[in-house]
Amino acid sequence: MDALILEPSLYTVKAVLILDNDGERLFAKYYDDTYPTVKEQKAFEKNIFNKTHRTDSEIALLEGLTVVYKSNIDLYFYVIGSSHENELMLMAVLNCLFDSLSQMLRKNVEKRALMDNMEGLFLAVDEIVDGGVILESDPQQVVHRVALRVLQSAKEQIKWSLLR
Repeated sequence: MDALILEPSLYTVKAVLILDNDGERLFAKYYDDTYPTVKEQKAFEKNIFNKTHRTDSEIALLEGLTVVYKSNIDLYFYVIGSSHENELMLMAVLNCLFDSLSQMLRKNVEKRALMDNMEGLFLAVDEIVDGGVILESDPQQVVHRVALRVLQSAKEQIKWSLLR
């Protein structure tokens, strides 16, 4: 019995995507060169949306990748890893992202609210995953860190406006 033994790796997440209910990209962050060009990324996103937007399941295997996803009102959240990746780890990232956004947007996770708070989304994703490595899976910690960074940014803006 010759089993393929893979080296353990911290690089578990290949991409984090948020699409609207038409399959258009609202947010996409790719952490490796599986899809190096924007054209290839858009084609992959269209394919993934077409395969998942009518199903109620949470996990799909697509193009040799493990895809975990969740939909809410008019948004589709995706976390993508390799075919050998642990689905529970990917689902923990997805749940952390969704729960963090839910807290930041006061349970109003929809396209309009998300578009109005893109800075918070970028900060939250950066707190959860960095370069494909999962850093945090607790939404409370993510929301706290995002709030601190937003507060620091506001202080910097006030300081520079007063110095002018």
